Amino acid sequence: MKALFSLALTAIIATPAAADFRPKARDFSTPANPPIVQAQASGGFEAWKADFRRRAIAAGISPKVFDIAFQGVRPNEQVHRLAAKQPEFTKPIWEYLDSAVSSDRINNGRQSYRNNRQLVESIEKTYGVEASVVVAVWGMETNYGTYRGNIGTIESLATLAYTGSRKSFGEEQLMAALKILQNGDVHPSQMKGSWAGAMGHTQFIPTSYLSYAQDFNRDGRRDVWSTDPTDALASTAAYLKRFGWRHGQPWGVEVRLPQGFNYANVDQDLKRPVSRWTELGVRGLDGRPVPNHGEAALLAPAGARGPIFMIFNNFNVIKRYNNATSYAMGVGHLAARINGAPDFSAGWPRGDRALSRTEKLELQRHLNARGFSVGSPDGKIGPLTIGAIRNYQRSQGLTADGYASATLLQRIRSQ
Repeated sequence: MKALFSLALTAIIATPAAADFRPKARDFSTPANPPIVQAQASGGFEAWKADFRRRAIAAGISPKVFDIAFQGVRPNEQVHRLAAKQPEFTKPIWEYLDSAVSSDRINNGRQSYRNNRQLVESIEKTYGVEASVVVAVWGMETNYGTYRGNIGTIESLATLAYTGSRKSFGEEQLMAALKILQNGDVHPSQMKGSWAGAMGHTQFIPTSYLSYAQDFNRDGRRDVWSTDPTDALASTAAYLKRFGWRHGQPWGVEVRLPQGFNYANVDQDLKRPVSRWTELGVRGLDGRPVPNHGEAALLAPAGARGPIFMIFNNFNVIKRYNNATSYAMGVGHLAARINGAPDFSAGWPRGDRALSRTEKLELQRHLNARGFSVGSPDGKIGPLTIGAIRNYQRSQGLTADGYASATLLQRIRSQ
């Protein structure tokens, strides 16, 4: 499906006012479809289910809803395997964007926009989120609805809640999923999505669904699962609006930095007025000051050798949907390309490659050993590691962009 699923959606569970089972003229007598891959139920799972049933009923879930929702549910080996998998290798940003904003995805996005023009422009008018952005999220999440996930949500979340390192997440989302069923928004057999419980055209997790899903077509149900994307696209716009989307503001603009620029200023968390960046010599690609779209930060996702961006509030709003820089860039750039904007001007350092997790750990150990502290090595390039890389680069007379490259690792290995 997609490289990054929407685990980072953050929301407070909105508890339905009514605790009774209200199917809204929907028959829940049909059992859920069998899972793709199942593990045999163990006594441990049955004991966990009995305990969770007790807690769910105490939280207001009717016994009938719970028992129908769990009919045939067993720990799913596919979910367990994916949850336990910690990738050793990650794609460099340019390879991620090659896929996320491919020519096919751009063309399909333009076609999806045309096919749903009245809907997405009505959503834009209602929520103040550009239609192209809503379509871009749709494209990033499920390739415009062509793959919405086919694992039963109750089964995937029960598996996460029962075993592994995501138990707390699994239980919270499972309780929310049961509330959705109790509200009657979807039949249990139709409640499907990703292995992590993200559902529908734009991959809402259950807690976010409860808080932000919209009944935009006013049919009495907030339906993000069917072939009709109406409610899902409106729900996405409502979510982005809730977290501060500003209509007319770009996610970011590509810029050029003056020679000798201090890369300590290139930090997503260092926000300044555009006028201050102008004073420091930052310019748009046309050589003119960047228009004032509000406070901004600078982003160099591939270090000094790749494109540089001035990013605004809307970039951080996209990250509320999926907390990854690559994802936010993908959505923002795809939306721009759907609108006819060109590709980035500066090239990527395609001769380089992303470090594996093992290599990141090695780099961190080398930095610590040379007095450039990263704290406890964890294989993640966070602020401490970026700062340590910058200090090491300065000590070597290099551009201190803080970028963890294979070239940098080779250099520090050889010393």
